[in-house]
Amino acid sequence: MPKAIDVAYVVYQVDDLDRMEAFMHDFGLVTADKRPDQLCLRGAGTAPVVHVTLRGSSNRFIGGALKMAARGDLDALAALPGSSAVEPITDLPGGGWRVRMHTPDGIRIDAVWGQDEVPALPHRRPNPFNAGQVKARINATLRPKREPGLVLRLGHFVLRTSDHDANLRWFTERFGMLPSDRMSTDEGFVFGTFLRFDGGGALVDHHAMLITQASPVGVHHCSFEMQDLDCVMGAHDHLVARGHKLDCGVGRHLIGSQIFDYWRDPFGFRVEHYTDGDVADHDHQPQTYAVRADETTQWGMDPPADFFD
Repeated sequence: MPKAIDVAYVVYQVDDLDRMEAFMHDFGLVTADKRPDQLCLRGAGTAPVVHVTLRGSSNRFIGGALKMAARGDLDALAALPGSSAVEPITDLPGGGWRVRMHTPDGIRIDAVWGQDEVPALPHRRPNPFNAGQVKARINATLRPKREPGLVLRLGHFVLRTSDHDANLRWFTERFGMLPSDRMSTDEGFVFGTFLRFDGGGALVDHHAMLITQASPVGVHHCSFEMQDLDCVMGAHDHLVARGHKLDCGVGRHLIGSQIFDYWRDPFGFRVEHYTDGDVADHDHQPQTYAVRADETTQWGMDPPADFFD
């Protein structure tokens, strides 16, 4: 089975690249490449691109990309019905190779391999926090700023699908992803599954994707990891001061434990900052949570009841 090991990038289409770029700079991403018809953004990590925006007459989500473990994975995926041939990536920073596919709902998913890494951008180390019984900061103070901060990397994206089970099979069978946890109704109908990469005994994020059954089909949000709580809160205050639209946050999720902060970009798409998420290895056992959207926050600002509708 082909094996995905990371989230590579997400792709959107909007009618104004300058507006997207301005918001994303406030959000904490950095321009990697900009052309008249395409904007590529990166974080502080070594990935050459994590967010792609194409210029078009309508505003819509196009798809995402997953990084594969080996070149042979692309050959295996290219042999599946509906897949493209293995082709060079000539339109994005980092180069490499890809196979283009579409989910049962027609959302574009690229499998990529061989992208060149770029030097990491300078960014601060995590701040040492003093807990009640553990003091990590001695004879020192913290002076965090209200500023854009700096996104480290793309952590996950969430898809709204017409058929949860069919899309779940599509991703697990093609990419070897594993369920971490599930969401269900009180009657036991599973409408959401959190998927992680199969790292064996190595630690991986609790989820790299969430597959939900909801209408309309498309993206629910894409999510970017920040260094720590000070970074999330400083960026939150900066985005408020800049007049951007808060969607929900700050709070701590029930499933995955992330401290979250959701915003709407100028085109209405939901984007998330997060920090302090769960990690898992092969010993993790999935649980099913019978919860509504407004029951998935442990503290902080509750999402609206229609958050997953």
